[in-house]
Amino acid sequence: MTAPPVHPAATELKPKLKPARSLGSLRSQLLSWLLIPLLLLVALDAFSVYRNALDVADLAYDRALLASTRALAERVSVVDGKVVADVPYVALDSFETDTLGRIYYKVTGTHGEFVSGYEDLPALPPDVPRSEMYPALVRFYHASYHQQPVRIAALYQPVYDDSMRGIALIQVGETVDARSDLTRNILFSTMWRQGLLVTVAALLVWFAVRFVLRPLMQLKAAVEARATTDLVDFEVNQVHREVRPLVVAMNGYMGRLQALITGQRRFIADASHQLRTPLTVLKTQAELALREFDRNPDDPRAWQDLREIVAGIAGTTDATVHLANRLLTLARAEHGAAESGVEPVSLTDITRQVGLEQARSAVKKQIDLAFDATEQLIVNGNALLLHELISNLLDNAIHYTPAGGKIVLRLRRDNLAQRAILEVEDSGMGIAEEDRERVFSAFYRAPSAQQQNPGGAGLGLSIVRDIAFMHQAQIALSAAEDIKDQAPGLKVTLDFPLPLLLNS
Repeated sequence: MTAPPVHPAATELKPKLKPARSLGSLRSQLLSWLLIPLLLLVALDAFSVYRNALDVADLAYDRALLASTRALAERVSVVDGKVVADVPYVALDSFETDTLGRIYYKVTGTHGEFVSGYEDLPALPPDVPRSEMYPALVRFYHASYHQQPVRIAALYQPVYDDSMRGIALIQVGETVDARSDLTRNILFSTMWRQGLLVTVAALLVWFAVRFVLRPLMQLKAAVEARATTDLVDFEVNQVHREVRPLVVAMNGYMGRLQALITGQRRFIADASHQLRTPLTVLKTQAELALREFDRNPDDPRAWQDLREIVAGIAGTTDATVHLANRLLTLARAEHGAAESGVEPVSLTDITRQVGLEQARSAVKKQIDLAFDATEQLIVNGNALLLHELISNLLDNAIHYTPAGGKIVLRLRRDNLAQRAILEVEDSGMGIAEEDRERVFSAFYRAPSAQQQNPGGAGLGLSIVRDIAFMHQAQIALSAAEDIKDQAPGLKVTLDFPLPLLLNS
């Protein structure tokens, strides 16, 4: 039997699945999200602390440099109309051996003439702004002197006597060795403290993450220790509130798995029970045939009896094959959602093909079989299982409809509910209202059905129910409305959801 064709308009609706990306370790991700931002914040904080410490150090050194400059400025005066600097030898010696670094000075007169100190000391650049931190006309700048970096304070000092007035320039520079040493000390002290802080924080975070993830590790160990047959629910309160939905989902899945295993066990038990009888009959008939043949191998009457026995064997074999096929179909319907692909298919084409396949059986029984459909109806489903569903419904209708009766396969669209409606209506004996729920149970047969078809397996409507459930379709049984004759007839109604893209 070939599968029904997939409708061309439905092929565009197939979803494209993307491969799942591995998420890696939860512990590693938590540590990364906690420690990397912490490292960045610590680095920014260390840089800020370092810059502030440098500013404080520069301020302290600049104040000391300004104090030396003022001390020198107090020694500058005007004598006989000339600017002179009375710098004692002791002061010069203290300048040369200052613990802050080597110090240089230069005194320039009111007309730019050199007065005292180091004449080649770098001049004050014209674009250096005045320092606003001190109540003095002082400017600080960096320069290079004798291939050494120096920090220079330039102070304008008013000088005057009875014969003249003016402003002298006093420059005092010091090497930056002491500043560099202090900068390195500040840097190393800052980095050492921040490194210690990061190390302690990392250890605390690692222990915290390990402690927080302990319930998950315990849950993992519990899952690994479980026996394959142990499907008892896990304790929800064992894990944190955020993880409880996962445990609830696991419990729900195990519940569904338990139901699946229970269904398989019930199916095996039912199948064993149902197959035991015909197989026993087959064995008895075969032994009877052998015994009959051995007793009278040359008697023509024995051959006639043997032929009847073999004919019975053939009939029993057919019934057993039919039962086995129904059992396999039932198993495939119960587990079809997990094993079969779902795609958009034409319910109209499948119904039409089933009608053509079983038209011969209907004609042989002189049953008027009609197909009523005006449009293509596309549903999401498995074509083989839908074919099996409709085949079971039509096969039941043909079996239980008397000769000369009518059967209608009807398809229509419910625009209000956006559903596809499939109806199989016959003029047979129908099903009593009190039996309409029970006939969906496997191996149950209504009394009227047992009288009319003793060889039935009682699996047809159970298969229909399982396939309908897989396709999210609703099924209902009622008395026939349009074609009932003397008997009440039966109408089986299934409604399938239409794909959203086709609805729009």
